[in-house]
Amino acid sequence: MDKKEYKPLTIPKLTWNKKTLTDTFGELVAQPLEPGFGMTLGGTLRRILLGGIEGAAVTSVIIKGINNEFTALPGVSEDAMQVLLNIKGIVIKNTTGKPGRMRLTVDGEATAKAADIVADGHFEIVNPDHVIARVSAGGKLDIEFFVEIGRGYQRTQWPVGQALQEDNRVYLDAMFSPVRKVMFDVEKTRVGKDIGYDKLILRITTNGAENPIDVVHYAVSILRTQLEHFITGTEIPFNEISDVPSYTEDDDAGDAAAGDGLKGISPEVLMKPIEELELSVRAHNCLINAGIKRFIDLVNVVEDEGLKIKNFGSKSLNEVKDGLKAFGLSLGMNIKESDLKKALQDKA
Repeated sequence: MDKKEYKPLTIPKLTWNKKTLTDTFGELVAQPLEPGFGMTLGGTLRRILLGGIEGAAVTSVIIKGINNEFTALPGVSEDAMQVLLNIKGIVIKNTTGKPGRMRLTVDGEATAKAADIVADGHFEIVNPDHVIARVSAGGKLDIEFFVEIGRGYQRTQWPVGQALQEDNRVYLDAMFSPVRKVMFDVEKTRVGKDIGYDKLILRITTNGAENPIDVVHYAVSILRTQLEHFITGTEIPFNEISDVPSYTEDDDAGDAAAGDGLKGISPEVLMKPIEELELSVRAHNCLINAGIKRFIDLVNVVEDEGLKIKNFGSKSLNEVKDGLKAFGLSLGMNIKESDLKKALQDKA
């Protein structure tokens, strides 16, 4: 019996808008997509981004001198309720995914800010200028924060049957998600003479604890993990039988498909100098000294080789990987110089 043949799928090219990309905002364009897939993928990713990304948040506190959220704080302008609301506004970046504690102690007249908090080593306060309370002369504020990891929104987790806690702890509801807003648009794009393909534009706003590129990676990982359990037989190898289309209505997307050897990457992008990655001085100089001056030089470096570059550590490596992601590139792509030259000649 002959092996069944399947019709290939259209493989989209993903591009981040470098001009608007920051630690808190990113615009991702995916095109071309199969007809109807723009709305399907956009809606699905939006739901996962808003409710499925891990984050850190304060879930309970011990404020010295009070045992409930309705108490007045001597020497503090705000009452306990307002202080608790301000605490919920602290943005925390967690580097290990583990819970922990933080401490704030203010003695005397001062404006207590998030920058005054002493946190466990794996926590980083993203908004240090955030005001927590205003302490007057002779006043004192002593707060212990308990930070947990979670997804989405969590209601206040008061222990059942206990109105007041022995340690005077006050519990808070928490919004763990670092994603604040997700919007998407679906437009039509052309592949050859066919104008029925989709173009997905995804706009993501975060609180700065995670950047847009990383939260999309996380969301897609969740989606892929969930969906792969729906496969009941041998997976159909669509990635192997499908190719990037040879032309779309956008120049960048058309260029991206020039030459199979370029793996769907625009030759102009590969010719860009590494200065456009806006790397730190240390990382930039290490690459230049190693003879890596263009994007094509960089994408042909594998991670193990990168770590062998003199004075180039894992921090610099991660910086480079994040920079390349914004252009739809990665390390270890193994693109031949000859293929790049041929693509440039064909376009001339």
